[in-house]
Amino acid sequence: MKDSLPQIIEAGVQAAISDLYGADGAAQTITLQATRKEFEGEFTVVTFPLTRVAKKKPDEIANDLGEYLKEKVDEVADFNVIKGFLNLVIQDNYWKEFLLSSAVADDFGKASANGETVVVEFSSPNTNKPLHLGHVRNILLGWSASQLLEMAGYDVKKVQIINDRGIAICKSMLAWQLFGDGATPESTGKKSDHFVGDFYVLFEQKFQEEYKLWQQSEEAQAIFGKSAKEGLSAEAFFKSYSKKYFNDYSKLGEQAREMLLRWEANDPEVRALWEKMNNWVYAGFEETYAALGVTFDKLYYESNTYVLGKDMVDKGLEMDVFHTREDGSVYADLTDAKLSEKTLMRADGTSIYITQDLGTARLRYDDFGAKRMLYTVADEQNHHFATLFELLKRLEEPYADGLYHLSYGMVDLPSGRMKSREGTVVDADDLMKEVIHEARLVSQERAATEGLSQEDQDAIIRQIGLAALKFHIIKVGPQKRMTFDPKESVDMQGQTGPYVQNAYVRTRAVWRKADETGASADLDLAKDYTDLAPAERELVHQLYGFPELVKTAAESYDPSLIAMFCYELAKNLHKFWHDHSILSAETPAAIAFRLQLCKAVGNTLQSGMNLLGIQVPERM
Repeated sequence: MKDSLPQIIEAGVQAAISDLYGADGAAQTITLQATRKEFEGEFTVVTFPLTRVAKKKPDEIANDLGEYLKEKVDEVADFNVIKGFLNLVIQDNYWKEFLLSSAVADDFGKASANGETVVVEFSSPNTNKPLHLGHVRNILLGWSASQLLEMAGYDVKKVQIINDRGIAICKSMLAWQLFGDGATPESTGKKSDHFVGDFYVLFEQKFQEEYKLWQQSEEAQAIFGKSAKEGLSAEAFFKSYSKKYFNDYSKLGEQAREMLLRWEANDPEVRALWEKMNNWVYAGFEETYAALGVTFDKLYYESNTYVLGKDMVDKGLEMDVFHTREDGSVYADLTDAKLSEKTLMRADGTSIYITQDLGTARLRYDDFGAKRMLYTVADEQNHHFATLFELLKRLEEPYADGLYHLSYGMVDLPSGRMKSREGTVVDADDLMKEVIHEARLVSQERAATEGLSQEDQDAIIRQIGLAALKFHIIKVGPQKRMTFDPKESVDMQGQTGPYVQNAYVRTRAVWRKADETGASADLDLAKDYTDLAPAERELVHQLYGFPELVKTAAESYDPSLIAMFCYELAKNLHKFWHDHSILSAETPAAIAFRLQLCKAVGNTLQSGMNLLGIQVPERM
């Protein structure tokens, strides 16, 4: 396999250290980085760590190394020294050969299959409400991480576990039973998951009505008088007492808990209602996933997996890594790992959520043989996953060292945090409609799609709107909490998805124009081009870093790196477009080279945006 430029430069520096200073160059740590934009060059060697072996000042070392590399390493054309930093200028011929032999390939940046399987879990919604903005960030991160891993050579299995059981689900079911009057999504004309979600909100409204009435009762006032701390207002007390009221006093709470018990006992009536309402939600989810361009390889359902994990608990007891309390409950002491003591089985023999996760991890390993599993879940669950991964390590599961929690910050609105039960969320479907509507307004102002059929115009407008939405979310690093401003997200200028799309469209437009005018993009002709302009060198250098960036983004599960790469590449293409002629270039060789450069940039933008789940249109 041909060495990369960093490898070539590092080997050259090591040889120089040996030849110039009589030291073992291979024993030295060579620090190589990208040259800062204000200086000439592509790669910079940091010379400060070499002062001990060279016994010279950094500037002197940099000049020594620069002269040596320029003479001995064919790829180095020139150098300059800035305060001990050696900036290396790479030969035009190297960049030209790279562009015309590698970067123009359709599969540029894609690694060969490595034979490893990775399971990526994302979305994993509850079936009591439609997908919302928070889910959108989860889905986009999980999908992009999957695409990155595939590009890096992994066999990726995309999965989700659907949380289709529990008290929240029963709240929606009970509200429909009590207040639905037999309505259906078809009879109301509502999207089916929104239909069910409305009943979840309705339950909360009815519960709050019941709770407010109860607060005026003698029973409630007596509890307040006995329990409230001195100086605490009735409003503050009852706000904090809501959960206790639901569990101990509420009639609606009692009915919901009874429905959950009947579900667990396989009551046919409750199970039939549960299946009907869940199927409504599944149909709605599928519509939303299709609109986002997302698919899964396998779905897991909590109603099937919640009983899993008991065998794992028995295994832990046999290995003496889990222990039994006097009341019969099972726990693991994780304090030596700076985690808390964790209960794994209640005294009555029933499992808890983390027990299910233990069993599900083993089930996925049995299904796919994957020794790497990625969980895309908000940072509210950091402690949960740290605990889960530690438990699996102590159980000596074969995949335990390959577990990773893709933790991401929550999404707020300018007005504050979203709350599903209060109906203060931004639904994914409504959000997509809004950005597509904004894209249509911008498109009409620019008259950019005139002459196309209405179907083609609608398809392009949809691609632009979804690019605005997806790019706006993905460009933020996963660990950062973000505030989503719908107006800002659909800005069609600057650091946005449509800005990158427009750069791709330009590359396609120039090739169409070349076909019309008969301009040649012949590769052999392009090889005759000499003396690359700085803007051309910059674009080719950016392209050169794409394959390595894909690897880095895949291993760090950070698609924001790709988003910013696409933006910077698009920005440099727009600048090149403004400063240089392509079809009217000075020679046929220059025309051919620049057409191939546009092709490579366009292909890479398309690949990069595809990694983010974003389509690029041919026109816009």
